[in-house]
Amino acid sequence: MVTISYVDKRSPAERAGILAGDKLNTINGSAVNDVLDYRFYITERVVVLGIVRGGSEMTFTIHKPEYDDIGLEFETYLMDRKKCCANKCIFCFIDQNPEGMRESIYFKDDDERLSFLQGNYVTLTNLKQRDIDRMIKMRISPINVSVHTVEPELRCRMLGNRFAGDSLKYLSQLADAGIELNLQFVLCRGINDGEHLRKSLDFIRTLSSFQSAAFVPAGLTGYRKGLFPLEPYDAKSAAAVIDEIEKENRHYIETRGEGGVFASDEFYLTAKRPLPDDEFYCGYPQLENGVGMLTDLKTTFLLDLDDTEQSEEGEIHVATGEAAYPLICELAEAFSAKFPQRRIVVHAVKNNFFGGSVTVSGLVTATDIIDQLAGKVRNRLIIPSNMLKAGEDIFLDNITLSELSARLGVPVRPVRTDETCAAFAE
Repeated sequence: MVTISYVDKRSPAERAGILAGDKLNTINGSAVNDVLDYRFYITERVVVLGIVRGGSEMTFTIHKPEYDDIGLEFETYLMDRKKCCANKCIFCFIDQNPEGMRESIYFKDDDERLSFLQGNYVTLTNLKQRDIDRMIKMRISPINVSVHTVEPELRCRMLGNRFAGDSLKYLSQLADAGIELNLQFVLCRGINDGEHLRKSLDFIRTLSSFQSAAFVPAGLTGYRKGLFPLEPYDAKSAAAVIDEIEKENRHYIETRGEGGVFASDEFYLTAKRPLPDDEFYCGYPQLENGVGMLTDLKTTFLLDLDDTEQSEEGEIHVATGEAAYPLICELAEAFSAKFPQRRIVVHAVKNNFFGGSVTVSGLVTATDIIDQLAGKVRNRLIIPSNMLKAGEDIFLDNITLSELSARLGVPVRPVRTDETCAAFAE
């Protein structure tokens, strides 16, 4: 039973007489415990709501088009508490965070509902068989799963959870039921790569509804004191990972016409290998895991550059992470070659905040931008939008976009990948 916090004006729920403060108990006779129950049961054309108001039980019947919403809002997005991670992963990035960041950064979620609703990756270790049965019944698809290894004992050690191996069985159950699976493997050098990686790749082949898998290196910061000792990948070890994954990817190209397993951009950069082309990534199913992000940026930028007919004069500055710096310089040169009246100055921001080998732009903080670029930027500064919290103008270190602009004394504009070329021209 969940409390209704708001009823949309002129919605089916308001017309039926439902009020804010009512408690939703059932829909069509089925108990409602969270957002998945709610969204699943309101899809019908006729919806009978069991409501508790002031201790009295009431029913309201709503007639509507199939799949239409009925206009109810609840106290929380999930209509329930977010599930906290029960694991103690040896590579957990949150355990390596310094102090002084946004409070939400320190919360470890592992909620299967967010996997379906927001694309989060979950380990399945929080789930019971009844949860899997519900997902299958409701056709919750796709599901994004953090696997890391398919060997039960090794998974228990890596996730710091003695039950982590048991939950691997859920992958096969979901696949057999036709639930699409996107997988993530965080690789730790010398731990779950090599022969262990081969076993994981072999297991993936058995999943009939498998869609894609991303293989990313464990991120290591300078705040690992007291944590499991991990070694960063070097050029040779990163190349070995790429070779194994690209070999397996050829199997998917041969059997289903497109690739399915991908190494992240970071592996290619570390191995000093050229990034694959746009076609290789098959529509970028693992872009949020840093798979094909740089290729997507380059492809989109050059296509947009061909269509750009004019550019303003003058100079603009661009800040990015060290990983993307060479590519952004390449794109800036291509732009200036077509529009010599526009000078683009690119700055690689070293990630001192995390004190380690973190080089991606999405983890650059305002603190490091201020420390390294104050007094060096004229006119305005462009930054990639992934430096900010999704939907908000705030950096990881709790500094807002307006505060950064004030500290630098210039306007700061965040841009998405598909806005980069246009931002260079303005």
